[in-house]
Amino acid sequence: MAAVSAEAFKSDKCTKKEAIQFLQENAAVKFLQDQKLFGKLASIAKGSSKDKVLTALEKFESDPEARKGDDETDLNAALEATKALKLKEAEEKKAEKEAAKEEALANAEKVGFTKKIIKKGKTHMKPDKGSVVAVWYTGKLEDGTVFDSNVENARKKERKALKFKVGTGLVIRGWDEALLTMCYGEKAEINIDPDWAYGKKGNPEAGIQPNTRLIFEVELETPVNIGV
Repeated sequence: MAAVSAEAFKSDKCTKKEAIQFLQENAAVKFLQDQKLFGKLASIAKGSSKDKVLTALEKFESDPEARKGDDETDLNAALEATKALKLKEAEEKKAEKEAAKEEALANAEKVGFTKKIIKKGKTHMKPDKGSVVAVWYTGKLEDGTVFDSNVENARKKERKALKFKVGTGLVIRGWDEALLTMCYGEKAEINIDPDWAYGKKGNPEAGIQPNTRLIFEVELETPVNIGV
C-alpha cells in the first residue's frame, strides 16, 4: 500500500486502520510490539486510539531502526511464530500440571485406619485438633490378645480415662486421626495399619512386634461442659 505519513494521518487523509496496516507492512516486529501494534489488524485498529497511532507514525519516521530489515520475517510469519510459541508454552504448562497432579495422586497417603461404630455419640460435636480428650480403650492384637487397657487392667474405682491433647502427636497416628472423626460419647472399634501404629520398630515392651496391625475398642468421653 501507499506510504502513510504522520502529517497525512493528522490531517485525516487516511484512516486509522490504513495507518496501522502501513506500519505493520513496513515496521520491524520489535517496533510493533513496543508500540502495541503487533497482532491482527482489525483487533489492533479497534483497540488503538488515534493519538497512539500518530505517536507510532512519528516514531517510525524518526527512528531508522524502526523499519523492517531485508532479512526480517513478515508480520504474518511473525504472528504464526508467536502463536506457535504460545501454543507450545501452553502445552508445556498443561503437561507440567498433569504431571504434578499424577505425582500428587501417586504420593497421596491412604488413610491408615478403619473405624466401626459400636455406639453412637450423644452429640454430633467432635474434638478439635489440640483439644484435651478423655479416652477409655482396650488394645488388642489381631489374635485377640489384649496388650493394653484402662478398662480391664484396673479395679473399677481405680480406673481413669486417658487424657491428652488430640492431633498433636502424643499418641500413635492412628489414634490421633481416628479420634478426630469421633463424636463425644461415641464408642468404636478402630483397626490401625502398622504404619499408623508402631511401624517397623514395634513396641516390644508392650508385646507389639514390628509391622503389627492393632485393634482398639475406644470410647470418647463427653466433656462436662457439653450438654447432651
